[in-house]
Amino acid sequence: MLFLALALGPYLYESRTVIDDFLLRSHQAPERYLDSGLKNIVAHLLFLFGLLPNFAYRTPLPDWSLGLEMQFYAVFPAVMLLVRRLDWIRSAVLIAALGGLVVFAMGQMSVHFPMPSFLALKMQIFLCGMLLAGVLHPSRLRPILHLALAMLLAALPYGGEYGLGKLLIREVLVMGFFALVLYRMLPGMAAVVAARIATTLGNRFFHLMGELSFSIYLIHLLVLQPVAAFVITQYGHDLVAPLRFAIVLLIVLPTVSLLSWITYN
Repeated sequence: MLFLALALGPYLYESRTVIDDFLLRSHQAPERYLDSGLKNIVAHLLFLFGLLPNFAYRTPLPDWSLGLEMQFYAVFPAVMLLVRRLDWIRSAVLIAALGGLVVFAMGQMSVHFPMPSFLALKMQIFLCGMLLAGVLHPSRLRPILHLALAMLLAALPYGGEYGLGKLLIREVLVMGFFALVLYRMLPGMAAVVAARIATTLGNRFFHLMGELSFSIYLIHLLVLQPVAAFVITQYGHDLVAPLRFAIVLLIVLPTVSLLSWITYN
């Protein structure tokens, strides 16, 4: 998929330019679409691109998060050893503090990543997920401590766009996921609703969607941008925005789903 994206880079950049001009937005950096050099390819094949600001966001794919995920897998065994030695709470606090120090040092050295592809920038979010995974405990106090710490970690002001709206979304997501896992602790109707949602999300359809989700994420821009540019070129302002959106969606959704299914199988 990497080589396909690089081969399509000039065409995708042209499509992206059509979209940006139509929306009166600044053009994206051309090197993201046009750099098919050996250094860029090697950095991606070795999954090192997320560590390097110049290569962290340099393909038409939204693959910066893939490099981030690989970094997490690399440090995960050490994190779990620390958890066994200390416990979930103290380990999460220590790791988050170290991540914060690294981010502060990067700021002092004027090291900037175009996307949060470096693990220190997003480790607090991974820790939220780990606290959720480690929440099942005989003590009823332990889940509350895990939730409180996860909400604090999600509020740390680095690793992406920030503002009140973004903060509220992250906090709602944290509380929502904890509620789905710990619905037995919720009172009355809240427990019933959370249990039904958890059961629904665990059915075969949503399991399949989870399996396909990363393929959909990686592929969608390769289809979406040319289709959107074509609709804009053909119809422009002759169609109202909701109708343009509907046309693009009707083309992109089945195409991306089919391609994702093929790559999955």
